[in-house]
Amino acid sequence: MQREMGRMLLGSLIVFSCLVASVSSDEDYYKLLKVSREATTREIRQAFKKLALIMHPDKNPHDETAHDKFLKVTRAYEVLKDDDLRKKYDKYGEKGLQDEQQGGGRYESWNYYRNEFGIYDDDLEIVTLDRGDFDAAVNSGELWFVNFYFPRCHHCHELAPTWREFAKEMDGVIRIGAVNCGDNNRLCRSKGINSYPSLYIYKAGMNPEKYFGDRAKESLTKFGMQFVKSRVTELWQGNVFTEIEAAFSSGVGWLITFCADSGDCLESQTRQKLAGMLEGLVNVGWMDCSTQAELCDSFEVTTSTTAFFPPGSSLKNKGSVLFLQSLDTREIYGEVMQHLPDLEALTKETFQVHKLAHHRWLVSFSFGQKTMASHEYKKLKALLKAAHIQVGKVDCLTDSELCVSFYIQKPCIAVFKGLGIHDFEIHHGKDVLYNIIAFAKESVSAHVTTLRPENFPSDGKEPWLVDFFAPWCPPCRALLPELRKASIQLFGQMKFGTLDCTVHERLCSMYNIHAYPTTVIFNKSSIHEYEGHHSADGILEFIQDLVDPTVVTMDPDSFAELVKRRKHSETWMVDFYAPWCGPCQALLPEWRRMARAVNGMIKVGTVDCQKHHSFCQGESVRAYPEIRLYPQNANRRDIYQSYNGWHRDAHSLKVWAVGVCLCLSTLPRASVDLTPDDFRNKVIGGKDHWVVDFYAPWCGPCQHFAPEFEVLARMVKGSVRAGKVDCQAHYQTCQSAGITAYPSVRFYPHLGTKKRDQGGEHVNSRDANNIADVLHQRLQQLSPWLQGKKHLKDDQLKQDAPELNFESHSKGSEYLCK
Repeated sequence: MQREMGRMLLGSLIVFSCLVASVSSDEDYYKLLKVSREATTREIRQAFKKLALIMHPDKNPHDETAHDKFLKVTRAYEVLKDDDLRKKYDKYGEKGLQDEQQGGGRYESWNYYRNEFGIYDDDLEIVTLDRGDFDAAVNSGELWFVNFYFPRCHHCHELAPTWREFAKEMDGVIRIGAVNCGDNNRLCRSKGINSYPSLYIYKAGMNPEKYFGDRAKESLTKFGMQFVKSRVTELWQGNVFTEIEAAFSSGVGWLITFCADSGDCLESQTRQKLAGMLEGLVNVGWMDCSTQAELCDSFEVTTSTTAFFPPGSSLKNKGSVLFLQSLDTREIYGEVMQHLPDLEALTKETFQVHKLAHHRWLVSFSFGQKTMASHEYKKLKALLKAAHIQVGKVDCLTDSELCVSFYIQKPCIAVFKGLGIHDFEIHHGKDVLYNIIAFAKESVSAHVTTLRPENFPSDGKEPWLVDFFAPWCPPCRALLPELRKASIQLFGQMKFGTLDCTVHERLCSMYNIHAYPTTVIFNKSSIHEYEGHHSADGILEFIQDLVDPTVVTMDPDSFAELVKRRKHSETWMVDFYAPWCGPCQALLPEWRRMARAVNGMIKVGTVDCQKHHSFCQGESVRAYPEIRLYPQNANRRDIYQSYNGWHRDAHSLKVWAVGVCLCLSTLPRASVDLTPDDFRNKVIGGKDHWVVDFYAPWCGPCQHFAPEFEVLARMVKGSVRAGKVDCQAHYQTCQSAGITAYPSVRFYPHLGTKKRDQGGEHVNSRDANNIADVLHQRLQQLSPWLQGKKHLKDDQLKQDAPELNFESHSKGSEYLCK
């Protein structure tokens, strides 16, 4: 990667992510797939399928280069479809992917790409969801019916034609989604998907509801419609005027179907669908003219018809009523939406008064155009009512001065947070309702401000996190929701702002911003570029490291003092790196995260081998990054162990380091071995909380888990005791505890009883952090109960104790003690 070196304020910062230029020897994955850098996952998948059908070796048997060419295209797709790999590639080029497995030169047959790949990518009525937008969609307030499928699943392909027809049938009533679990394995696992296809109904405020019926379109429709809560009202002489006037007074219109002896009347299911599509905007009703003949006559209705009464109209003014000729659901919906009142128009004068200074507003900025999307925006008022967000619009052609003052140059959505006209945030996500709704709700609760030259934090009085970004950059868009989450966590301690470098090029150039996203923390005179995961947790960890560093930056003198002449009780882990090295840069955030995980057990440092080249040569460092562990109690202080593992993530490094220390007996154990008597007297009959690892010495996963359990023992030390039971040596004890697989982790809380259940409470994880979280949550759950129940008898205590209801899943660690 060619990188521009900073000058002035960010002189030493190297800018990564979404780089514009790449090394000439690197393949440009975006060009290989013929997509732009802002392409969505769906567009990338569509582009790859198109190329696969043309370039596949099965279709080019006489081309000796076809295999190698297709491997390159396949590799480009595998990287760009994965959020994490795509971020690494955008940031470091191919060098940043050196630690990632290449797939072994495998690809699928031509028939697979033709018949099984991306089942729903070309269906407009079906929204293909991925990890980046799934939560925003299902939490938007709209009703979703989602199909979790796997490309190789025969039943998934059998369902596909029905699912497409069903999507067309439900279009506008229920959002129909699809998740490709082949590309989104992590998302599907997190949602508990273990069979395909799995069909779930989602709506904010309710638990997901799984569909277990047959897969006929009628059955799917019946199941989905029971969650459409919109009411269709039968109108008659006794309620018609009160119902209509009550709706008008609330700004809601009426769509009424008059059913007479002649003509066509809307069917019941059609009326119900329209009620769902127009919920919150228009009430839907029907009238039986055979029993309400006089009432129908008063509306001048002589044959079956459907009429729309706009909000604010009058029953006496027949001219305001719109009679609709169509029986098609979509056509009726389009006519009604077109004739609904537009969003409230806002002007420069409106902005200056108290309207936006004291109320939360979502504002649509347009440039004179009117599309179906602008009609869809009319739904926003109803969908955001519960969040107390008002909705309006500004036409930048007629009020250009106002738009110029906000640096708005193209149609967009912005949320004003009720704290003044200068505290707002612009939406850069998908221009679809569910994404806009999720953004609006997040934005008003968060503390992220869209920055301009007028409010850019240049005075250094307060700490700021500023995200320099470009709206076309996918990692930039993915980072924005994480900034909102982090701003809530750090409210009152740090301010958050975003600066669009496509609009404010000059300001970004002043700070030497040449790649996106570049996230910088301004803390008075100190400036720090954020290098880490694009997540709220990563940002919080980075800021924590600034306040309380866990990694020691070393030079030759400090290395000699801290490592070569270290105390007998100290173990050091050192990363020898070069700033220009892609894998070294990718390692930096993982190294900091690992340092926090082993804090108190192992000291962690770094040495810059570009700055101290001769020193690194003297230490026989030949490649970067070089990771070494210098154990305690070593007779020679220059003895070390080198890390040769494939993965350089924080978890793998932590488990390797702790495992080496355990094997060398240089790390005092925090867990204890339990004999049958110990288990019976201390765990079952004792007065401490215990977490126990049941294992067998011959079991590979048990050996992998051993260092992780030792980390856990240190994390919970003081609140929970940690013990290990060898099930090969103490088979009867493990059998009595109900152990059927190794390793098994059980929690034995002290419930104030003399005797505890030997089976304990199963914890379904092999990750120290996850297990520690489960234990701490469980102790918090038990704490008020134990304090309030001390007077109860032992058997009553045991009977009333709340059940453990936490589960988490994690891959086992990679370490094997040899």
